[in-house]
Amino acid sequence: MKLPFKSLLLAGTLITTSAMAQQVNTLSSKEKKEGWKLLFDGKTTKGWHTYLQKDVSPAWKVVDGALELDPEAKKSGAPGGDLVTDGEYENFELSVQWKISEGGNSGIIFLVHEDPEYKQTYLTGPEMQVLDDAKHPDGKITKHNSGDLYDLKKSAQNAVKPVGEWNTAKIRKNNNQLTLWLNNVETVNVTIGSDEWKELLANSKFKTWPGFAKFSKGHISLQDHGHEVSYRDIKIHVL
Repeated sequence: MKLPFKSLLLAGTLITTSAMAQQVNTLSSKEKKEGWKLLFDGKTTKGWHTYLQKDVSPAWKVVDGALELDPEAKKSGAPGGDLVTDGEYENFELSVQWKISEGGNSGIIFLVHEDPEYKQTYLTGPEMQVLDDAKHPDGKITKHNSGDLYDLKKSAQNAVKPVGEWNTAKIRKNNNQLTLWLNNVETVNVTIGSDEWKELLANSKFKTWPGFAKFSKGHISLQDHGHEVSYRDIKIHVL
């Protein structure tokens, strides 16, 4: 059956749009002009290492164009640990796609100060939560849901997609102004060091942690919380 021209045109448009939507781990011409850089090439772990180590631990693998934590590998003895960027960033806009497993927990941690004095990334870096809100116990805790500034400030609204679907997180830190988005919805806006920030910190688990959020520049980290999680299309614009 021969399709009319309009139908053919529509079909071609849909195919083109679909193809464009699948181009993850790449930069558009506009992004390149604006100064965005890829932090993950979709094929290798170049540009990353495990926290306090030289290389990427074996539990992190590149699978179908995504950085994936394999908890089964950890059960077989392969070491894990949080991934961190080789570079450090102070003022930036970060964009990351993530997909969590059923009942899973992870996080995007930033301003991480890498020093043997601090055994974990979260001892210095604030975190944007990555979670299966419905089935992980943290989903019942205020300020522990996806899109929250973990244990500090709750999302203005719930914007997470169902487990198994890709979410897009954005973190912008410009001087002391910190803004988080999840799937194009602004979830958190706060000024680091402000009276509001001091109150949030005083009411959090971090209130007595000497190094937490004390560094204006640091690494970006993808958290190993023991559950399968995937990250892709990781890019940054230094401001």
